[in-house]
Amino acid sequence: MIDERAIIDPAAKIAKDVTIGPWSVIGPDVEIGEGTKIGPHVVIKGPTKIGANNAIYQFTSLGEDPQDTTYRGEPTRLEIGDNNIIREFVTINRGTVEGRGITSLGNKNFLMAYVHIAHDCEIGNDVTFVNNTSLAGHVIVKDYARVGGYVGVHQRCQIGQYSMTTAAMVGKDVAPFVIVSGNTAGVYGLNTVGLKRHGFTTEDISGLRKAYNVIFRNGLNMKSVLKELESMVIDCPPVQLFIDAITNSTRGLLR
Repeated sequence: MIDERAIIDPAAKIAKDVTIGPWSVIGPDVEIGEGTKIGPHVVIKGPTKIGANNAIYQFTSLGEDPQDTTYRGEPTRLEIGDNNIIREFVTINRGTVEGRGITSLGNKNFLMAYVHIAHDCEIGNDVTFVNNTSLAGHVIVKDYARVGGYVGVHQRCQIGQYSMTTAAMVGKDVAPFVIVSGNTAGVYGLNTVGLKRHGFTTEDISGLRKAYNVIFRNGLNMKSVLKELESMVIDCPPVQLFIDAITNSTRGLLR
């Protein structure tokens, strides 16, 4: 299961049925869960904890030092959950003490080739990153988001649940449920296709469309937007995610 040409530190904790390809390097303070498959030429540096049944392809770098000029060798962490697919040349750095101290990736995520996730990012579950997506530090990406190819996300931005972002430079928070596109990112509609795929009812989508218009089409300030949205939650509970995105935003919502 472990190729004899792999280089594995004796202090690494590797489950019995893990597969590791030739010329991969596994450092100390690395823990890899059962069923995980690691291809050739993968480098994993600790402290890093990787869960079960992940597929990690060749030339990936996980748990390397954060690309941050304030980093001074502190033992920060990378934590990866279960059932993730991490394709070729993906890079995920550990956290910083200035941030959370942890970069985290949840479960069932799909990272295509050349994706970069910087220090202190927090990725949820069932997120897809298309080729060459790049996240700066401290970015939060919520569950079921789809982030398209060549998207760049500014530090400390948030990407909301069930949103779709394509071919954009994102400098503010992306609300849940919406489609964002453009070199200077703009909001272009509700992500109705994605909502249907995830089982949202016709009534839910209708309610979210009304909420979308309140936020993005009626020219209201955010205080007035929140007042309108709060009156809609009883009839359409998913509107609460819009409210949370607005109230928790530190960079302002992209509109």
